[in-house]
Amino acid sequence: MQEVHVDPKPPVSTWAFPIAGVAFYLVLKLLGLTDGYDGSALGLAASVALVPVLFGAVFAAVHHAEVIAHRTGEPYGTLVLTMAVTIMEVAVLSSDMLGENPNPVLARDTIMAVLMIVVNGLVGVCIIFGGLRHKEQSFRVTGANAYLAVLIPLAALSLVLPNHTVAVAGGVYSISQLAFVAVATLAIYASFLYTQTVRNREYFAVVIEDDEVADKAHKPGNRSVIFSFVFLVVALAVVILLAKTFTSVVAFGLDRASAPPAVAGVIVALLILMPEFAAALRAARVNKIQKSINLALGSACATIGLTIPAIATLSIVFGAPLQLGLDSKDTVILLVTVAVSLLTFGTGRTNILYGLIHLVLFATFMFLVIVP
Repeated sequence: MQEVHVDPKPPVSTWAFPIAGVAFYLVLKLLGLTDGYDGSALGLAASVALVPVLFGAVFAAVHHAEVIAHRTGEPYGTLVLTMAVTIMEVAVLSSDMLGENPNPVLARDTIMAVLMIVVNGLVGVCIIFGGLRHKEQSFRVTGANAYLAVLIPLAALSLVLPNHTVAVAGGVYSISQLAFVAVATLAIYASFLYTQTVRNREYFAVVIEDDEVADKAHKPGNRSVIFSFVFLVVALAVVILLAKTFTSVVAFGLDRASAPPAVAGVIVALLILMPEFAAALRAARVNKIQKSINLALGSACATIGLTIPAIATLSIVFGAPLQLGLDSKDTVILLVTVAVSLLTFGTGRTNILYGLIHLVLFATFMFLVIVP
């Protein structure tokens, strides 16, 4: 008799936090606290409660995206997770851009932080983590090169080129330039998606023997997928609804602490990427370094390829201030990261040495954010 596979019950947190997030937003709306901390004791209590609710919703969203991803398989699986993370990122950034006191460099600082966290921090930790457990791990050079071929021009167009245009001074694109760059980045990313999901799917397949057979035997059923889809939508809605409150609370806290403005971008990036960080580490631990690379470099590409067109549209339509050009310090770190990444992903085999180098670059970035 054929064994019937029964899907395990989803953890309580995966549905409790999205529901709690909706209820929490309704309470904030009723009390008039959706704009963040207003200096009152009630506002302080709401700000403290916001943190676990929002983080819980983010983790729930990523969990449900992973369930759907496991059903769809690679490379669609990684794409589902990446899209969920990107939606949350755009929600947080747009809430700030359309607020009363928009931060013109928050989008730039967040995108730069995401790049450093995933391309240096996440890649470095996964290579070391996987290397200590498996010594060496294999990945597809063709897939890694495709990611880098997309990431390099996207980063240059979005973060470096604005400093060298003359239509508007100060690392800012003019409206026509911003529109062109938005279309160009979207075209590059769309071409990449076509390559990843249709034309050359094999470039991004997980390199592990009998992996697909094992995955098919344990794929979630229709009921689990529908459940995850519904609560993924709810969790993403919670993040979008609470994004404005979160950014205003962060801005208030950083102002009181006299912290450098770039710290806000790091906080936003960490909120969005923390669950994806855990997913990539789990993949490296079970000898699926290709999936870790797909998650890390895929997030970096989507951060620019999808986020830039979205925030550029908001800037053009609503006149929100948007400064994209990096300062010279961050430009140097970005260029060094690109050079090291070309070497790291050029052999098809992991090496702990490269992992340590990426971590040092990440530590350098974080140190200079705090001590610019």
